[in-house]
Amino acid sequence: MERKRAIRRVGAVVLVANLLLVLGKGAVWWSTGSLAVGSEAVNSLADTVYSTIILAGLYLTTKPPDFEHPHGHERIEPFVSLFVAVGVFAAGGAILWQSTNSILTESYGGTAGILGVLVLVAAAVFKYGLYRYCDRVGRERNSPALIAAGLDNRNDILTAVAALVGVLGGQAGYPILDPVAAIVVSLGIIYTGFEIVRDNVNYLVGAAPSEHLRALIVQTALSHPDVYGAHDVVAHYVGPEIDVSLHIEVEGDLTLAEAHDIESWVVGAIQEIDEVDDVFVHLDPRELGEWKDDDTDAERFTAFSSDGGER
Repeated sequence: MERKRAIRRVGAVVLVANLLLVLGKGAVWWSTGSLAVGSEAVNSLADTVYSTIILAGLYLTTKPPDFEHPHGHERIEPFVSLFVAVGVFAAGGAILWQSTNSILTESYGGTAGILGVLVLVAAAVFKYGLYRYCDRVGRERNSPALIAAGLDNRNDILTAVAALVGVLGGQAGYPILDPVAAIVVSLGIIYTGFEIVRDNVNYLVGAAPSEHLRALIVQTALSHPDVYGAHDVVAHYVGPEIDVSLHIEVEGDLTLAEAHDIESWVVGAIQEIDEVDDVFVHLDPRELGEWKDDDTDAERFTAFSSDGGER
């Protein structure tokens, strides 16, 4: 429940902050015609739209399991992040087109003056705070959508600085710097979209987690004194969380109740790992010697004996 409240709270804060920024930047753009500030206003408008999508998506992903979704709704979250990326790409492309056209036709916008400087400095400060907030909660709560929002806010700091350079350049008598700054802003926006897609693809295609995490899963299983080995370990992303299946070797003369207690302990211990969701454990009598003689790297990684050696 705490994870749900934390994620939804961040989504609401991001939405309100972006709405305030689009109003401030839009007002300065409307009164001055600065392309640099206008590009930032479009950027913040895109942020507001996808913040709304994120908030709606996070509401869905934090709903409890039900009959149709017995494992919960967290798998929706990477798709929410991809919606974010689509909006980011669209905003970046529109700004790039407008700014390039402005340079080619030499139809530069106006200078934003002191109001433009103030709103862009305020935007950079706002975005830094949002970046730290989203990134911290996203990593604490294992939320790829919030981490994606944090990346976007981090890059928005750079785009605000670029726009600020354009505004100051226009005031200094170099009006071409205004659309040039807007182009830099657009490239930063497009790169943010690339980062979001890159970081969420693994969640969608069921990729394996890092070797460190896989090693931790095996070590956790072997930490039970009655587990003599672990093999056929499969760990993969299902949405932002990880499903794990593995075989563990125990004494073959255990009672069913004793074997059940070991299996339950191993499942619970592995589920204590933050990223792990479901765990499926198969018990093998150690006397059967079901270690694999495969020389592949994956097999060498997952085949461990209880004394720390590799089988």
